[in-house]
Amino acid sequence: MEYDIKDIALAAEGKRRIEWAERDMPVLRSVRTQFEKDQPFKGKTLAAVLHVTAETANLMRTLKAGGANVFLAASNPLSTQDDVAASLVQDFGVPTFAIKGESKETFFKHIEALIAQKPVLTMDDGADLVTTIHQSHAELLPSILGGTEETTTGVIRLRAMHKASALKMPIVAVNAAKTKNMFDNRYGTGQSTLDGIIRATDVLIAGKTVVVAGFGWCGKGLAMRARGMGANVIVTEIDPIKALEAAMEGFRAMPMLEAAKEGDLFCTVTGNINVIAKEHFKVMKDGAIVCNAGHFDVEINLEDLKSIAEGAPKEVRNFVQEYKVGGKRIYVLAEGRLVNLAAAEGHPASVMDMSFATQALGCEWMATQKTPLAPAVYDIPEKTEQMIATVKLASMGTSIDVLSPEQKKYLASWQEGT
Repeated sequence: MEYDIKDIALAAEGKRRIEWAERDMPVLRSVRTQFEKDQPFKGKTLAAVLHVTAETANLMRTLKAGGANVFLAASNPLSTQDDVAASLVQDFGVPTFAIKGESKETFFKHIEALIAQKPVLTMDDGADLVTTIHQSHAELLPSILGGTEETTTGVIRLRAMHKASALKMPIVAVNAAKTKNMFDNRYGTGQSTLDGIIRATDVLIAGKTVVVAGFGWCGKGLAMRARGMGANVIVTEIDPIKALEAAMEGFRAMPMLEAAKEGDLFCTVTGNINVIAKEHFKVMKDGAIVCNAGHFDVEINLEDLKSIAEGAPKEVRNFVQEYKVGGKRIYVLAEGRLVNLAAAEGHPASVMDMSFATQALGCEWMATQKTPLAPAVYDIPEKTEQMIATVKLASMGTSIDVLSPEQKKYLASWQEGT
């Protein structure tokens, strides 16, 4: 089978990593058992552009168990776990196109390799697969049943496409599901981002002034975890409601230009461009550390930094580049890409369990519609989210109350009251 990975000899270690992650993914195992029985994807080709990690490997196994012909490529040049890619090819028969550190040219070459399989279902993490199909392979669109999108950034892009009448296929917004964003984005990003920062730098978080750009679910999780490790946290925002929420959570909220003068460590989680730019770099402290946990490497304007830096950057540790600006040192982690996946292992399996169960079931929902869905961005059905949460609670040994008939009647009635 055709594939493009770093080294097939890494497969044994990758398999161990995949099996270790599976231990902490009970919801996805439950979905796999159901898929083996129902075969919702039988005979259908599915192309997935996702972070190639041990958790993703278990999602691929689940889709394949449901009958899909699965092909996988990386959604970020630095997020691939090369041993996992090797194991997917050798042990699980999933054609994989992903190499950690691949060039932008290779990145899109891998996406083209997936498109060449003429998929009828897609999975995206950032919408690069779907937008490439729309821009360069529109002839495939009539046969595509639909796709799923995992990220905030990707959903924003796809909603914009739909608003402009440019979206020609149905998409399930996995990121909009509560079983994804309230847990994956908040707890997963909070923990894995700090993990990536610490692995890359070995700095002590306690006592540092940490600037979190953006107070969506990802920013909330990061700010909460940084405070829990003893940091003094500043939040920057453009949304007055989110800034107010941050202030009432006990964080200081201020513009980035003010925060840039105080911060020891900066992390962007906004999904927007040029969040940290030339004017901010100029006023930063000596030794400031700058990183990004948003999907694309556009939040930190590295071209601005290069334009004011004295000479070329110097790599002082793995994933750490030192820039000199006006006699001060500024450290950029993971080339401004996702620090939690480039310098660490991404989110823990336990939280990706729910996200990938949501991803798999969203794809099943599209694939099994009796009437093809119209091009639009769809939410995950509420009953699916309830089922995922129920299975997750059970796996944790947690039970909850159930409404009595009397309580159900009371909640459904407008006649009863004071």
